Amino acid sequence: MKTRHGAHGVFAYTWDIVGDPAGAERIADLGVSTVTLQAAYHSVRAITPWHPRHRVVQAEHAAVYYRLRPDRWRGRLRPYPPSWGVPDEDRFGTALAALAEAGLRAEAWMVLTHSSVLGREAPDLTVRNAYGESYPYALCPAQPDVHEYALTLVREVCEQYDVPALMLEACGWLGAEHAGHHEKTSGAHLSACGRALLSICLCPACRTGLAGRGLDVEELARDVRAAVDGELQEGVPAGTSLDDVLGRERAQALYGHRGQVIGDLVRAVAAPAGGRELLLMATDDPQITGPDVGIDLASFDAPVDAYVLKCWGQEEAALAQVKAAASRTDVPLIANLTVLEDGHARIPALAADLVAGGARQLRYYHAGLGSPARLASVRAAARLKESSC
Repeated sequence: MKTRHGAHGVFAYTWDIVGDPAGAERIADLGVSTVTLQAAYHSVRAITPWHPRHRVVQAEHAAVYYRLRPDRWRGRLRPYPPSWGVPDEDRFGTALAALAEAGLRAEAWMVLTHSSVLGREAPDLTVRNAYGESYPYALCPAQPDVHEYALTLVREVCEQYDVPALMLEACGWLGAEHAGHHEKTSGAHLSACGRALLSICLCPACRTGLAGRGLDVEELARDVRAAVDGELQEGVPAGTSLDDVLGRERAQALYGHRGQVIGDLVRAVAAPAGGRELLLMATDDPQITGPDVGIDLASFDAPVDAYVLKCWGQEEAALAQVKAAASRTDVPLIANLTVLEDGHARIPALAADLVAGGARQLRYYHAGLGSPARLASVRAAARLKESSC
C-alpha cells in the first residue's frame, strides 16, 4: 500500500500496535497520514483501551524499542530493552511494518536524556543543582558520555530502519520539574523562576562550560541558593526571570552554554541521520528546561527541519506561542496538540487557528491513550484540508 504524507499526524506507542492486528488500521481510520512512533522512551504507566491482550502497560524504566545490538554500545551508558507488553525483540520494527502496510508514514520518536535507571547507575552524569543534589532522571547533555549515548541512540535507529524523520525529545536538560514518584513539592509554593533556578545544572561538565564563558561558578551557586532559600524560607519572590536574579550578563552566559551544547548534539545527530528530517521539540525561551528544549529560535543555528511546539493548555497561549515563533524563525513549525485534556472538542477549531497562525503541520497526542470521544476530535481535526497546512 502506498504511504501517505500529509500535515496531520498522531503520537503512538509500539505497544498500541504490536500484537494487535487491527492497531495500525485503527490509527489510519483517524484520517491522519503520519505516526510519531516511540523508539526510545522513558518510564510510563499507560492505558491501552483497544489492545486484545492488555489494558495497562507498566514501563518500569527507560528503554529502547528497536533491536538492541550490544556490540554497538561502547560507552558507560547502555540502554535497556523492555520486558512489558507483547514479547518482541524488535517492537519498533514490527510496528513500523504494520504502519507501512496501513499506508502510514512513521517517524522515530527519540527521548534522549531522560532515563532514571541510567541516572541511578551513573549519578555523576546527571544534572546537579546549586545544592549539589542529583536529579537521577536527568542525564546532563554537557557530559561527553551522555552526548555519545544520545548519538548512539539515534545512530542505531538510522542504521536499522528506513524512517524519513526523527522527532527529538529531551535533547537538552531536564530540570527540577518532573512528573515522577509521588510529588510532594507544590506546597513549598516555589515560583516559576525559583524552579528555573533549581534547574540550572552545575555538574562538573557544566561548571567547566560556564567558567569558560567567564562565570564565577561558586558565586553563581551561592546566588542561586540564596534566591531559592529566600522563596522557600522567607516567602520573598526570587524574581520574574533568571535575568532578574542572575543579571542579564550571567543569564545570557548560561543560555549561551545551553544553546551550544544542544546545538552540538543536534549537529552530531545530523550526521548519522543522513538526510532524514530532524524535528526538535522546543520552546522559544532559553530559560526553560524539560522535554522541550529552551532555545532562542531566532539564533539557533543547528540543522533543524522543523520545531515542534507544545500547544497544550490555554488556547490563547498556544496560538500566541505559534504566532510569536513564526515571526522569529523561518524554520517550519509543527504544533503538538493534546486531546487528553478537557475541552478536546475544541481541537479541530484550535488546529485551524494554529495553521492560520503559522503552523505547517500538526501532531495529535495521543492515538493510543484517547477515549472514543477524544479520538473523534482527532478525526474531526484531520478533516482539515491538507492544502491549508
